[in-house]
Amino acid sequence: MATLVGMATLRLFASVREAAGTKSASFRADTVEAVIAAATEQYGPVFAELVPTCRIWVNGEPALPTDAVSHEDEVALLPPVSGGAL
Repeated sequence: MATLVGMATLRLFASVREAAGTKSASFRADTVEAVIAAATEQYGPVFAELVPTCRIWVNGEPALPTDAVSHEDEVALLPPVSGGAL
């Protein structure tokens, strides 16, 4: 019996949100890497350039690209924080 791949939710913040033009989207994928690949294909080269600088979290926990995801999971891309004054 084949396993059905769910629609994981991708949440985007700061510069990756701006590059994508949206704060969230759902992608049919079974790993974090597949979610990000689908988003990169959809959102283009500017988005793709920003992804390597981002931290990846799944359901509020640090994640690796090889981690599995399901329809219940939320993948977040968090770019580095910059700016501010001392």
